[in-house]
Amino acid sequence: MNIRVLIAVLLLACMGSALAIVKSRHGNRTAFVELQKLEAERDALAVEWGQLQLEQSAWSTHARIEQVARKELDMTLVREARIVVSEDAD
Repeated sequence: MNIRVLIAVLLLACMGSALAIVKSRHGNRTAFVELQKLEAERDALAVEWGQLQLEQSAWSTHARIEQVARKELDMTLVREARIVVSEDAD
Protein backbone atom coordinates (compact mmCIF):
# COMPACT_ATOMS: atom_id res chain seq x y z
CA MET A 1 0.00 0.00 0.00
CA ASN A 2 2.86 2.31 0.71
CA ILE A 3 4.21 1.94 -2.81
CA ARG A 4 0.81 2.78 -4.31
CA VAL A 5 0.66 6.06 -2.37
CA LEU A 6 4.17 6.92 -3.51
CA ILE A 7 3.28 6.18 -7.15
CA ALA A 8 0.10 8.31 -6.86
CA VAL A 9 2.06 11.23 -5.39
CA LEU A 10 4.73 10.97 -8.09
CA LEU A 11 2.04 10.78 -10.78
CA LEU A 12 0.33 13.90 -9.44
CA ALA A 13 3.69 15.70 -9.21
CA CYS A 14 4.49 14.74 -12.80
CA MET A 15 1.09 15.92 -14.07
CA GLY A 16 1.42 19.18 -12.12
CA SER A 17 4.85 19.74 -13.62
CA ALA A 18 3.53 19.06 -17.12
CA LEU A 19 0.65 21.52 -16.65
CA ALA A 20 3.08 24.17 -15.37
CA ILE A 21 5.24 23.70 -18.48
CA VAL A 22 2.21 24.04 -20.77
CA LYS A 23 1.10 27.20 -18.99
CA SER A 24 4.61 28.66 -19.13
CA ARG A 25 4.99 27.99 -22.86
CA HIS A 26 1.58 29.47 -23.59
CA GLY A 27 2.56 32.60 -21.66
CA ASN A 28 5.83 32.84 -23.60
CA ARG A 29 4.04 32.52 -26.95
CA THR A 30 1.48 35.15 -25.97
CA ALA A 31 4.24 37.53 -24.87
CA PHE A 32 6.16 36.93 -28.12
CA VAL A 33 3.09 37.71 -30.24
CA GLU A 34 2.57 40.93 -28.27
CA LEU A 35 6.24 41.82 -28.75
CA GLN A 36 5.93 41.36 -32.52
CA LYS A 37 2.85 43.61 -32.62
CA LEU A 38 4.63 46.31 -30.62
CA GLU A 39 7.72 46.11 -32.84
CA ALA A 40 5.54 46.49 -35.95
CA GLU A 41 3.85 49.50 -34.38
CA ARG A 42 7.26 50.98 -33.51
CA ASP A 43 8.42 50.55 -37.09
CA ALA A 44 5.26 52.19 -38.45
CA LEU A 45 5.70 55.12 -36.08
CA ALA A 46 9.34 55.49 -37.14
CA VAL A 47 8.27 55.65 -40.79
CA GLU A 48 5.59 58.24 -39.97
CA TRP A 49 8.14 60.29 -37.99
CA GLY A 50 10.49 60.31 -40.99
CA GLN A 51 7.67 61.42 -43.28
CA LEU A 52 6.73 64.21 -40.88
CA GLN A 53 10.33 65.41 -40.76
CA LEU A 54 10.46 65.50 -44.57
CA GLU A 55 7.17 67.37 -44.70
CA GLN A 56 8.38 69.90 -42.14
CA SER A 57 11.57 70.54 -44.11
CA ALA A 58 9.53 71.01 -47.29
CA TRP A 59 7.17 73.51 -45.63
CA SER A 60 10.03 75.53 -44.16
CA THR A 61 12.06 76.11 -47.32
CA HIS A 62 12.81 79.72 -48.31
CA ALA A 63 10.86 79.35 -51.54
CA ARG A 64 7.76 78.15 -49.68
CA ILE A 65 7.98 80.97 -47.13
CA GLU A 66 8.38 83.54 -49.91
CA GLN A 67 5.41 82.06 -51.78
CA VAL A 68 3.19 82.28 -48.69
CA ALA A 69 4.37 85.83 -48.00
CA ARG A 70 3.52 86.91 -51.55
CA LYS A 71 0.16 85.15 -51.91
CA GLU A 72 -1.36 85.23 -48.44
CA LEU A 73 0.19 88.39 -46.99
CA ASP A 74 0.50 90.39 -50.22
CA MET A 75 4.15 91.10 -49.46
CA THR A 76 6.60 92.11 -52.19
CA LEU A 77 10.30 92.77 -52.43
CA VAL A 78 11.28 96.36 -51.65
CA ARG A 79 12.55 98.38 -54.60
CA GLU A 80 15.79 100.27 -54.20
CA ALA A 81 14.03 103.58 -54.69
CA ARG A 82 11.88 102.95 -51.61
CA ILE A 83 14.78 102.12 -49.30
CA VAL A 84 15.57 104.98 -46.93
CA VAL A 85 18.77 105.00 -44.92
CA SER A 86 18.95 107.47 -42.11
CA GLU A 87 21.93 108.36 -40.04
CA ASP A 88 20.88 109.11 -36.51
CA ALA A 89 23.35 111.00 -34.39
CA ASP A 90 22.54 109.41 -31.08
